[in-house]
Amino acid sequence: MVETLMTKPALARGAGVALWRQIATALEADISGGGRQPGERLPTEAALTERFAVNRHTVRRALEELESRGIIRVEQGRGAFVAEDVLDYPLGPRTRFSETIRRQNREAAGRILQISEVAAENQVAAGLRIRRGRPVLRVARLGLASGRPLVLGLHHFPLPRFAALADALSRQASITVALAECGVPDYRRQSTRITARLPTPEEAKQLMQSRSRPVMVAEALNTDPEGVPVDWTLSCYAAARVQLVMES
Repeated sequence: MVETLMTKPALARGAGVALWRQIATALEADISGGGRQPGERLPTEAALTERFAVNRHTVRRALEELESRGIIRVEQGRGAFVAEDVLDYPLGPRTRFSETIRRQNREAAGRILQISEVAAENQVAAGLRIRRGRPVLRVARLGLASGRPLVLGLHHFPLPRFAALADALSRQASITVALAECGVPDYRRQSTRITARLPTPEEAKQLMQSRSRPVMVAEALNTDPEGVPVDWTLSCYAAARVQLVMES
């Protein structure tokens, strides 16, 4: 696919307005004027550098400005894209990723990144109400909506109760289905704590976003119908693509 460039006047050098700001204004006008559609990829940095006859640092500063204002999104290794509508993600007693995404006419998908047995650290042990050092099954899972990463979840399940969970997840990536196979057909979110911070390099890579964009972090505890903890999860949401909606 050939990337097209907008036809804009040359930059006004010496006019008292920084070149990067003029570039950002030109790109924003092209987007708001309908020249670029939501989700469309912008020209590469090299193409923009040639178009405006500036260095890459100037182009990057303009893109950073547009990204900070939510006009574009930058995916590591892929480039810059016109930002789409932010997806509402309700958090309630029965939050289910696939159901939530499909209700908004998006295709839901999950990808298991890693499954390992580890010793429960203080935070995990407190959440699952077990002794520190007890074995837990840790599952890293990436949740996607229409192919775009939305959330990176780090799940912790107490062992030996959920020893069969790894096999279930190797066949399909649904936490809900895997728990049902392990004898927990239903579970409820007992508590959620939400904070915000900048992503780690690995989180930025998996969510395909810039490290300068924040993530929303939710610590959640899920229990079975008897109130026994089954899953303590640390989830990182791409803040530029999703907004969390609390439901009672």
